[in-house]
Amino acid sequence: MSDAAHPKPGHDHPDAHAGAHGTMGSYMIGFGLSVILTAIPFWLVMTGFFANPQTTAIIIMAFAVVQIVVHMIYFLHMNTRSEGGWSMMALIFTLVLVVITLSGSTWVMYHLNHNMMPTMSHDMSQMP
Repeated sequence: MSDAAHPKPGHDHPDAHAGAHGTMGSYMIGFGLSVILTAIPFWLVMTGFFANPQTTAIIIMAFAVVQIVVHMIYFLHMNTRSEGGWSMMALIFTLVLVVITLSGSTWVMYHLNHNMMPTMSHDMSQMP
């Protein structure tokens, strides 16, 4: 019998991964978006565009989430059609972890800043 009649295990569908890898153009689009999504928050911080630091932090976190999605789409090639929807589940799981990490980090940093800042009225430069 021929090999065509009995395909090898794991190779049942030769076109299952067709289009899974990006083209040079899609990589360049992903790279360009990544550079823009990094440069804008950098510019916001360096110029002090927003007077309120909380506004700047929220904008930077929004850019970070968008950049994660860009990396997942353009570099990790995740979409709703590949691998029977498991890529979409991985995207949702990643977004949940990002939200937990960003909100938890912000909460911890806020409370550390609030609780650890010296509130004494004496001058700290006089300390030995």
